[in-house]
Amino acid sequence: MTAWLATNLVAAALLPPLLLVILLTAGLIVRRRLPRLATSLILLATTALYVLSTPWVGGLLLKSLEISTPVRSADLQAADAIVVLAGGSYRDAAEYGGDTPNSISLERLRYAVRLHRASGLPLLVTGGKPDDGALAEGRLLQQVLLNEYGIAPRWVEDAARTTWDNARLSAPLLKQDSVHHIALVSHAWHLRRAAPLFEAQGLAVIPAGIRFSSIRVDSLLDLLPTPVGLRDSSFALHEWLGILWYKLRSFVA
Repeated sequence: MTAWLATNLVAAALLPPLLLVILLTAGLIVRRRLPRLATSLILLATTALYVLSTPWVGGLLLKSLEISTPVRSADLQAADAIVVLAGGSYRDAAEYGGDTPNSISLERLRYAVRLHRASGLPLLVTGGKPDDGALAEGRLLQQVLLNEYGIAPRWVEDAARTTWDNARLSAPLLKQDSVHHIALVSHAWHLRRAAPLFEAQGLAVIPAGIRFSSIRVDSLLDLLPTPVGLRDSSFALHEWLGILWYKLRSFVA
């Protein structure tokens, strides 16, 4: 837990919105001694906040991460199984009487069910307890599959704390049942980081992404700052930072 928390604290400091708050605070602190630097920092933070908060820029950054188009039925013929990556949980949900998968996890799971019903391929769900919830995310997805879809996953991986762990811990479960080709379900912006990690474990990966981004400017509102725009930009920059971190980690290893 300590390593996971430390990693995420460092990541938060390198990404918006906390990075912009740090720049703005630094500018305010040095404004009397170094007025030119202070002005530059404040302008940089303000401009970056505006730009990164626009839906168009958020969509552009997410689009830069996409490595495939939506999967086709014909593509699934080469797969032996469908792997679903958990994306977080909603802890102590009062309306559910405990932990439940968050919206990111549920979006992925819903699409995986669609692919499962279309292909008949078995499901693997993967996710541990990175934030020390009551139940592992993999187990939460298993519950939803059983209780809401009437589907039992063939494999449940419940120890992974990171995407790296998802791949490292899921591969042995699949290989022991002679599964070597998988359809990997996650958000389209996450697969650039996730797919190579599973391939590094000796699995052939068919990216099965969801929520593909648009870079069209449909109205003036796409160029105005919104919370959703900032969220999308933060997701994208987090992914690029994660990709860089994994490359550095692999190089050092």
